[in-house]
Amino acid sequence: MNLKSLKIKDITARIPIIQGGMGIGISGWRLASAVASSGGIGVISGAQSGFREKDFANNTLEANIRAFRNEIRKAKAHTTGVIGVNIMVAMQNYAELVKVAVEEKVDLIISGAGLPLQLPELVVGSKTKIIPIVSSLRAAELIMKRWKKKFEKEPDAIIVEGPEAGGHLGFKKNELVDKSAKDVFTIVKELKEFLDKGEMDIPVIAAGGIFHGKDIVKAIEAGASGVQMATRFVATYECDASEKYKQVYVNSKKEDVVIMDSPVGLPGRALINPMLTTVNNGNKIKVEKCYKCIHKCDPKTTPFCITRALVNAAEGDLDNSLLFVGSRVHEINKIQHVQEIFDEILEEIVSIT
Repeated sequence: MNLKSLKIKDITARIPIIQGGMGIGISGWRLASAVASSGGIGVISGAQSGFREKDFANNTLEANIRAFRNEIRKAKAHTTGVIGVNIMVAMQNYAELVKVAVEEKVDLIISGAGLPLQLPELVVGSKTKIIPIVSSLRAAELIMKRWKKKFEKEPDAIIVEGPEAGGHLGFKKNELVDKSAKDVFTIVKELKEFLDKGEMDIPVIAAGGIFHGKDIVKAIEAGASGVQMATRFVATYECDASEKYKQVYVNSKKEDVVIMDSPVGLPGRALINPMLTTVNNGNKIKVEKCYKCIHKCDPKTTPFCITRALVNAAEGDLDNSLLFVGSRVHEINKIQHVQEIFDEILEEIVSIT
């Protein structure tokens, strides 16, 4: 099979693979620039980028803005490829981070963990493309209807994230546990048929559980123009995570993956560890410091601080952390270079007739 490039308006990625945004501190400038240089689209996570800054605890917003800007600049300095960012709608500093991304002229902004209904007005006058993440045709229709009515704007592409994805998920917890949710290929097909019926030329990107070349072929056959992959890129030398974090992925087993309740208000997929075991047993982990990261979190009632848990993960304190993963993390058995992953995937696709 010949793999076509991914075109999003005037942006072209030679290989139709978007690297998913993973925070905190997992997909930074090193991983994003490596993916972009390999022909895909590299994505920097906007989640608490400033956690390594000395003033993060007491000057969180400014630290995040400063660090996020620097991450984008470093990525663009190390590649001539396509660089995007992922900014979660659930974040309290959402608008401020979108502004930074626009000022730094990123190629695209990917936005999920909520519906990015106001995103078009935040990028007015820029060439930055905007791409919502949805988990259903209904969510896509709602976004498109609102954007059309208020802003006369269509999404530049749409990412469909299925139930096998890592991190926060746009499905009900019971749908994930009993596996009754529609798979990503079904949702992609539904959305593509809807767009074709309305004669809308909007690329659809399949995400969640995409791991091998055959998964990409299946997504394209369902109507996708490309895919988003995240979990597989964690176990790379170029990933911005700690070595301990990467090794947890390499050593993980299928039975280690659980569905949990996130303070964001959505279910999430993560690896079981002492912290999650404590929380799942009905215990709360005291919040020592509130970083005002997300809208729905109340430090008085939240079972744990998601910022602290994700920072712990990035820094290698794995027992006291939240380790988001995709459903196929157990298929990772070694650390590779990003280019090796691209080469393997392309070889697999070429072999498929």
